[in-house]
Amino acid sequence: MLSDFVPVLAQWPLLLKGLLLTLMLTAIATPLGVATGIACGWLRIHGNAPIRFCVGAYLELMRNTPFIIQLFFIFFGLPALGLKLDTTTACVLAMSLNLGAYCTEIVRAGIQATPRGHIEAAESLALNRWQVFMHVVLPPALKRVWPALIGQIILVMLGSAVCSQISMEELTYSANLISSRTFRNFEAYILIAAIYLLLAVLMRRFLNWLGPRWIFGR
Repeated sequence: MLSDFVPVLAQWPLLLKGLLLTLMLTAIATPLGVATGIACGWLRIHGNAPIRFCVGAYLELMRNTPFIIQLFFIFFGLPALGLKLDTTTACVLAMSLNLGAYCTEIVRAGIQATPRGHIEAAESLALNRWQVFMHVVLPPALKRVWPALIGQIILVMLGSAVCSQISMEELTYSANLISSRTFRNFEAYILIAAIYLLLAVLMRRFLNWLGPRWIFGR
């Protein structure tokens, strides 16, 4: 049975290319999505009524529609409006917007948990609103919600498998291609599943290491 994996493993250049593209999509979409979530979380609390309405509409749209429909709209629908995006840009945009919508409510919960006394103490030191948010509110807020953010980032990384539907040559695309070439469906998909599992475990450990040292611990 082990020898059945030989034809699949022989396609390692395809596997490596898919792995690198999956990592690239995740590496670009993660900071963009988290930054979107932070900005929208702040606007949900401090924005005026029209801004809060717009942010709320964005959240409802992104969280209540399938990711594949969002991706198809960006890649196939926007060209009808005169905005044609290449495959990579469409995937990054879809992943970033989707991650940002889910991060918004996570970050908002962390921001609202900040004790009012901390903010008043910072204001008494003549810090402006931006400085209070960046140095007093945001770091402890991220620390409180970091495990939830990690979980959402991993879900978006796994969701990048959908990008194969628009011919993005990431891991799932590679699995489909290897399967069609070797006719080893079980071996191809079990191997890709193992790679996704390993990616998720390593990413969780990396983000758990990264957060306290470089994001909210400094």
